[in-house]
Amino acid sequence: MERIQSSEQFQDKINDDSFTVLKFDATWCHDCKNLDRFIGDIITEHPDKHFYAIDSEQFVDLAEQYEVRGIPSLLVFKKGQKLAHLHSKFAKTPSQIREYLETLV
Repeated sequence: MERIQSSEQFQDKINDDSFTVLKFDATWCHDCKNLDRFIGDIITEHPDKHFYAIDSEQFVDLAEQYEVRGIPSLLVFKKGQKLAHLHSKFAKTPSQIREYLETLV
């Protein structure tokens, strides 16, 4: 999963016409590392979506702006609008994430 390196890149990705899924994480987060073990299969199942990772500690302003209170959190954007937010306590299993992504139309 490509990692966001700048605020400008973040803005470019969320303004896309397709669904953009951003995984807010941190290097020390054990739940984030667990999610990384199975997210590849989920990404493959959703070719209509673009997935990126962003370090919530490197981009504190963006995490605050989009109300990321726990990690990992998955936020979905399309055309610059935040459409959905899967908070950390609900982003721990493949089934939770699959169910969340299936609700996007």
